[in-house]
Amino acid sequence: MARAKKTVAKRLAQKQAATQDRIVASNRRARYDYELLESYECGIVLQGSEVKSLRTGRAQLADAYARVSEGEVWLYGLHIPPWQFATGFGAHDPDRRRKLLLHRGEIDQLLGRTQQQALTLIPVRLYFRDGKAKVELALARGRRLYDKRRLLAAKEAEREAARVARRTSHWIESGGY
Repeated sequence: MARAKKTVAKRLAQKQAATQDRIVASNRRARYDYELLESYECGIVLQGSEVKSLRTGRAQLADAYARVSEGEVWLYGLHIPPWQFATGFGAHDPDRRRKLLLHRGEIDQLLGRTQQQALTLIPVRLYFRDGKAKVELALARGRRLYDKRRLLAAKEAEREAARVARRTSHWIESGGY
């Protein structure tokens, strides 16, 4: 009986692991350089060798951005290195622009907001969900240098307050008065 329970628990753990997103690349710098207002999940059109390269966990989002042009959303600056076994016809250009898949209403909304306000489209992370490559695209406003400094100062003050609270709680628990 115990063996059956272990098998069931193992299958359940495998199923839960399969449903979680497997992150390939994330743009950690985006949260520092930009104020992220809204995020959208969108599909991405890839070639076969690009998918193979992504499955090995190789991609760079650092300088990537998206634009709406001709009624479609395109991702520029995403670097997916060539898959090591793809040669000749199967190889791809690592820095080509890639089409993002969104609903028409979302595309129109993004086009309107990026043209009216000083907003840009930044890819935050690239991941696999249910075997399909997805991009989390954020509508963002650029931060000025003084905003970045203020953000760092606020984070440091918050860290220091947590540090002091941790010390005082430890001191009280140890019997100090």
